[in-house]
Amino acid sequence: MLPSITRRSASGLILGLASGLATSKLAFGQDNKYFNVTPGGAFKPIPVAVTPFDGDNGAAISGIISNNFSRSVFLAPVDPNTFPEHITNPDQAPQFDSWKSANAQFVVTGRSAPGADGRLQTQFRLWEVASGTQAAGQQYVTDPNNARRVAHIISDAIFSRITGEKGFFDTRVVFVDETGPAERRRKRLAIMDQDGANVRYLTSGDDLVVTPRFSPSSQDITYMSFGVAEDPKVLLLNIETGQREIVGNFPGMTFAPRFSPDGQKIIMSLEENGISNLYEMDIRSRATTRLSQSSAIDTSPSFSPDGSQIVFDSDRGGSQQLYVMPASGGNAQRISFGDGRYSTPVWSPKGDYIAFTKQGASTFAIGVMKPDGSGERILTEGFHNEGPTWAPNGLFLMFFRDPGGESGPHIFMIDVFGRSEFQVPTPAYASDPAWSPLLS
Repeated sequence: MLPSITRRSASGLILGLASGLATSKLAFGQDNKYFNVTPGGAFKPIPVAVTPFDGDNGAAISGIISNNFSRSVFLAPVDPNTFPEHITNPDQAPQFDSWKSANAQFVVTGRSAPGADGRLQTQFRLWEVASGTQAAGQQYVTDPNNARRVAHIISDAIFSRITGEKGFFDTRVVFVDETGPAERRRKRLAIMDQDGANVRYLTSGDDLVVTPRFSPSSQDITYMSFGVAEDPKVLLLNIETGQREIVGNFPGMTFAPRFSPDGQKIIMSLEENGISNLYEMDIRSRATTRLSQSSAIDTSPSFSPDGSQIVFDSDRGGSQQLYVMPASGGNAQRISFGDGRYSTPVWSPKGDYIAFTKQGASTFAIGVMKPDGSGERILTEGFHNEGPTWAPNGLFLMFFRDPGGESGPHIFMIDVFGRSEFQVPTPAYASDPAWSPLLS
């Protein structure tokens, strides 16, 4: 286990922020100096030159930052082969006129090396080429084993400074690792950095595991476990200590447990006599409250970020559709009305969209709609796309795609506007991703 690191404990000296920059607080969804990122709007990623950091760890740090930006959609790393100068002193301003000729709008410089006390000292500076000023800078001091996290934290700082939005690089993804032939697939819980690095296995694979979900307020996950000849269990697992406990062992089938926004409750679907209703459980008292009173199949509940509402899918209207109701229960309003069946809804952390899986005659699509059902957009479609999960900044989704046959599923990432899609590297087949909040 790596030594702990927090953004507060890692950061030390602020190297200086330029004031009055035209690039400060660029608002997504509005016309600004660089791009309009509204659906269908004119769009061009901002070119950022990440120069090689000085020091023993410099190349690794700058390489991770550049790789992050290459998958960020909104920032584009400049090709190092076009760099007009070799930065020998990362504390000095670059030759801005030469970087203009390389079409770089920002230049990143830095260094990373062990200090006299053995701790890793990493600093960066972000320079805006047009104004010829420093836009951001920070120093981080931490255990050398945390070098990758420092690179992700720097990536977040730069992404936020340029776009005005929260970053998403210093996060993890829990997923189901799948190995073996299709008819005897071994499924283990695993966790990795959002870029696919640092994979660690959380379960042995002796029991079937599905639908892991992160707590928004702790390092806990909840998931379903199916042992041989055993009823399905809802479990809590602390990913740092490895401690696990059974939240509930319910008669019949249990589906899709998910945390409330404050992390104090779990909402799930419990099946009895062919009918599934939504239930809420208080984690501390284990008190269970029934929320829906349906004679249909209600499942896949997800809270709104403020905890006031729940979106879920149900066949109560004759086909599988999406509904929204108060978090305390009550009347549910249908919000999906397109062709096909809707499932696995999940509310964006920003509250502006609900992501879903949509199944047509022969395709599975991942899409988003506003909480009132308006503005439906399909981001990607193909054979068996399923299970969207949001990045903590609400700008990206991960999901899994299974081509069927002897092949297996893989995890993909796409931005909320559907502009770019990437496969997330995993050691084997992988499904059921769940994105963590930003690490504290």
